[in-house]
Amino acid sequence: MLYILTQFSDGGDLFNLFRYITFRAGAAFFTALVFGFLFGRPLINLLRRKQGKGQPIRDDGPASHFSKAGTPTMGGLLILSALLVSTLLWSRLDNPYVWIVLLVTIGFGLIGFADDYAKVTKQNTKGVSGRVRMALGLLIAALASYAAASFHPADLTNQLALPLFKDALLNLGWFFVPFGMIVIVGAANAVNLTDGLDGLAIMPVMIAAATLGVIAYAVGRADFTEYLGVHFVPGTGELLIFTAALVGGGLGFLWYNAPPAAVFMGDTGSLALGGALGAIAVCTKHEIVLAIVGGLFVVEALSVIIQVLYFKRTGRRVFLMAPIHHHFEKKGWAEPQIVIRFWIISLILALIGLATLKVR
Repeated sequence: MLYILTQFSDGGDLFNLFRYITFRAGAAFFTALVFGFLFGRPLINLLRRKQGKGQPIRDDGPASHFSKAGTPTMGGLLILSALLVSTLLWSRLDNPYVWIVLLVTIGFGLIGFADDYAKVTKQNTKGVSGRVRMALGLLIAALASYAAASFHPADLTNQLALPLFKDALLNLGWFFVPFGMIVIVGAANAVNLTDGLDGLAIMPVMIAAATLGVIAYAVGRADFTEYLGVHFVPGTGELLIFTAALVGGGLGFLWYNAPPAAVFMGDTGSLALGGALGAIAVCTKHEIVLAIVGGLFVVEALSVIIQVLYFKRTGRRVFLMAPIHHHFEKKGWAEPQIVIRFWIISLILALIGLATLKVR
């Protein structure tokens, strides 16, 4: 929105700063961060008054979680509000990729909000039917994938870029949209499964978002893509502003979500942020790299899939409890120990993901 001020610039004044993506990304970060600090406590107080007993705790979960009873959920509203305000304020609103990612984020956020609302009002951990959530998520992801393919350059439309191989593309044809749906919905649900301990999901989400933001900025510049040997996707640089706002809003939320959490992110936040990561990956043609950068989320999701399939087949469990962070809880690891070690793993994976830009 503020990019419009560049029309008043003669090239050598303050308004000229608004032309630079890096300047607006920094401003978006601080805007979202301040928003989180200003409205975090009032929102938590409101949620506590409205929700009463807060998020219901699973009966079959780790015993230590019963001490969290009464903690309000839907804290993702704080992140999404900060993210939306900051992105609309600082990004170019004529950029299609910004709108694709924003609409995916809002769409999955609404699905998560409905699920959280059902859980809180009914005091039941089931919430909205899994089939309904999946169907709505697939619909949003289908529209986003089709839109992204429509705005990609002609030589990249429906193509899957392969990391580590210079100029390597795999033509998916009509399967690109279903593939994009899998990426977006898979990312949303993987982050949702990871959100089981105080602060566990939000930091890896911020790390992944920051990494994807750097990638989006790089693939959106012809000079960078020529040097790095990656595919040029014009316009994706604006997504750096979205990811910067996500990191700022995430830090504002983490201030209140750090152990012991004053508020939970809820599906409102986890589904929305996971969907956003998937959408950015689809827009920037870095779907496979997302699996590396978000490797922690992949492992969390796989642990659930493996546990369910193995139990149905043999009646026994591979893990003491799934997702895998609960397995380590059952083994006696303290919650902060699990959270910080998983943060470290996320950072390492992000650096590996960034390295794919240059290793060709």
